Amino acid sequence: MSLSRRGFMAAATLGAAASATGVFAAHAEPQAVAPGELDYQRLTLRGYNRRFVAQPKRIHIPSGTGELQEAVARSVRDDLRIAVRSGGHCFDDFVDSTDTRSLIDLQRLNTVGWDDQYKAFSVGAGADLDSVYRGLSRWGVTIPGGICRAVGVGGHISGGGYGPLSRQYGLVADHLYGVEIVTVDARGESSLIVATKDGPHRDLWWANTGGGGGNFGVVSRFLLRSPDSDGTDPTLALPRRPDSVLVGRLLLPMPMVTEESFVRFLGNYLDFHSRYREPANRFAGLYARLIFRPLIEGFADLLIFSYGEPRDAQSQLDEFLATVTDGVTPAPVLLPPTRLNYADSIEQYYAAPTNPARVKIKAAMLRQPYSPEQLRILYRALVGLTVNGESFVEFSPFGGAINATAPDATAMPARDSFMKMLVHATWRDPSDDDRFISWARTTYGSIYADTGAAPVPDDRNGGSYINYPDPDLADPVWNTSTAPWHALYYGDNYTRLQRIKAEWDPKNIFRHRLSIEPR
Repeated sequence: MSLSRRGFMAAATLGAAASATGVFAAHAEPQAVAPGELDYQRLTLRGYNRRFVAQPKRIHIPSGTGELQEAVARSVRDDLRIAVRSGGHCFDDFVDSTDTRSLIDLQRLNTVGWDDQYKAFSVGAGADLDSVYRGLSRWGVTIPGGICRAVGVGGHISGGGYGPLSRQYGLVADHLYGVEIVTVDARGESSLIVATKDGPHRDLWWANTGGGGGNFGVVSRFLLRSPDSDGTDPTLALPRRPDSVLVGRLLLPMPMVTEESFVRFLGNYLDFHSRYREPANRFAGLYARLIFRPLIEGFADLLIFSYGEPRDAQSQLDEFLATVTDGVTPAPVLLPPTRLNYADSIEQYYAAPTNPARVKIKAAMLRQPYSPEQLRILYRALVGLTVNGESFVEFSPFGGAINATAPDATAMPARDSFMKMLVHATWRDPSDDDRFISWARTTYGSIYADTGAAPVPDDRNGGSYINYPDPDLADPVWNTSTAPWHALYYGDNYTRLQRIKAEWDPKNIFRHRLSIEPR
């Protein structure tokens, strides 16, 4: 059903509150900003990837759901291609496209509060993760969200959302009770809809639990509540914040790295997480993100968060470090671990880049560790990148509670992987585009040479992750396998997503280079 008058008024109040605290609170702004007007250039440059900068005819900055619905309706009437920005962290050109003619910027829809009507936390789709973590702290709860604080929840939750607490509590989408969303019907009319897990419009709720942003409409807010909560007590409606966190760091300095030490170190790391992938395993409270950066002093940087009782957290950290460093010579450098409260541990998360760069990414989910030959390919690619130190390859643990959910219970199907890998090529000079894009493609293609240069789902590979979109996977030049791009991102869930797309976006208003095609 469409949003009731009571719900609409509550949402409008939330939107007005967002406006009062938003970026534009210092002075009144027009509802739509056009080229040449104040703030136009700044708003077009909010994106993460400087390879792509849209030049829309209008930029809408709605303060509430009424203005959001009007922005969508006006864009449809004027036949302007719509793109939606939450935090601006899309890796490719889905928002910052040359086709974007109406950019809807949600940054004013950023409030975090409790909704008595739905007995769930209401989080504006324009809020960033840092604001969400701090906003939820009032009730002593949190979400298992990402480690990059500036990421907007609009795309993060819609694509699944994971972070340091996910091995304990699952994806953020596993705690999604509902969405408030503006959709467009076959007549081109916009509607403000609330879709919830227990009805109404359960399919539309399901599509937003990993179906990816920019596919079904414009989400104005998310309703968050854990599956085991009935919402009677807000302090129990989401996972409780940890009382304290043990934070450790291990470095493998560049002068000490050999191919053999790299293979041993990364092999140990992957084997460890492969062993401890099951739900409720005894290391579910340990999260260790590993980044390799070529040509800088800290070639390997392992950031570790160990949750739980102090004694248990310390013993798990010790056992983990002993395992990953076993046989690695010379020994990596361990920085003294520190015990922090949860709020201070979030300060260890990554902030937004102050000077966004040009980026090309390639990502994959792992069901089994890489072979020694794949590890050697990766090492040679890293040491062969001799032109800058900003690019990196990252490993982020999955598994644990993520794998406690069936692949079709949400739209996010990656429920049997233990690790996510990301190739992140980064550079500044546009004249270097071909060099760095080629490096990313060659590295990825070589790792997956046996499966057509793509992580085709099989006993070893788990496909990819839609929040790390890579249009190469839809291009037969770069994906030489027989697997279509949607099999890599959505698996068997794609057919259902197509049916939902056809019902809720029959005119295909909301689309991009990897958008779901109506069936």
